[in-house]
Amino acid sequence: MTQAVRHDSMRARNLGVVLGEIRRNGPVTRAALAEITGLTKTTVSKMVGDLIEAGMVAESGALRDGERGRPGTAVVLSGRRVAALGLEINVDYLSACVVDLTLAVRLRYSQAVDNRAASPVETLSHLAELAHRAVDEARREGLAVAGSTLAVPGLVDGGLVHTAPNLGWHHVRVSDLLDLPVEVDNEANLAALGELWFGSAPGDFLHVSGEIGIGAGLVVGGTLFRGARGLAGELGHVVVHPDGPACRCGGRGCLERYAGQEALLGACGLTGVPELLESLRAGEPGALEACERAGSALGIALTSAIHLMDPGTIVLGGVFAPLFPWIRDPVRQAMAARLTGMRHTVPDLTVSRLGSDAAPLGAAGQIIHRVLANPIATLTRRGENA
Repeated sequence: MTQAVRHDSMRARNLGVVLGEIRRNGPVTRAALAEITGLTKTTVSKMVGDLIEAGMVAESGALRDGERGRPGTAVVLSGRRVAALGLEINVDYLSACVVDLTLAVRLRYSQAVDNRAASPVETLSHLAELAHRAVDEARREGLAVAGSTLAVPGLVDGGLVHTAPNLGWHHVRVSDLLDLPVEVDNEANLAALGELWFGSAPGDFLHVSGEIGIGAGLVVGGTLFRGARGLAGELGHVVVHPDGPACRCGGRGCLERYAGQEALLGACGLTGVPELLESLRAGEPGALEACERAGSALGIALTSAIHLMDPGTIVLGGVFAPLFPWIRDPVRQAMAARLTGMRHTVPDLTVSRLGSDAAPLGAAGQIIHRVLANPIATLTRRGENA
């Protein structure tokens, strides 16, 4: 029995090694894989055969490994069968996306809805409809969804949302209310992973996700920093003005009361981001002043983050992405006024190309990276369902 367990463990490890090298080096031949991994050619051929049968790998034609010898048949990662579902609940929308094993986005859905006016049961019921629609469409395209992750704008521990102030959620266990298996994570953390895997950020950066609330995710060496309890990144509740207005978190003068989406719209008497963008393009003073104030407040909060974490690059995402042309300079000026005495320069400030897609993409990408690291679990499920 012990020997069988050891053999299964070794097979799982070897499958992960082979698939990882195909992902990094593909197209690559079986002979080259044997040389790279140190496994025998027989073992590599068996592993590649299993991965091809599972739809994770496909042959891509002949490839010569060196100066001499006959060309071998190369294999590459395949996106034709295995996929993941990324979901997001935010204050004013629901979204879903399906991503295949090559990280190609196959499906995207978004639904505008005021989730503050709904109970968790209602919101999760609407989300389930969107999720099932995405899974059904993926199945029609020949994709099998290996797992799903849900992004929520709140403090999350496992499947329990401790608090999501902007949704009005407290101690909500998602698995009790959602009729599909799903992991749950913080929206800002997943947005940072989305930027890492689908965007253009370097391996070390701070991603700022601006919506109704404001969150941040710190990536160091290509890995998300979560903190001791997984609660790192609550940038929206960094105090900008100690005597400022009360915040939903229970504090006062928090950043999101000055730079969150509601604060921005309220400051210029507008009701939506498209309307704000039109006003900014038209040069309307009220809209320009609102972005000036929001950018300055964001720059102050980021100054504290820079002193603590010293990121080389700051990426602004969410609602800050379309607003970037108008908030960029106020943010930079606020940081420069407080940082150049010690640092001489401020971190690079860039805009996310993903915008509000970052969190659901990161949610799906988290599942895909787990499949790539441990393909045996997907192969086992496929065998059980055959």
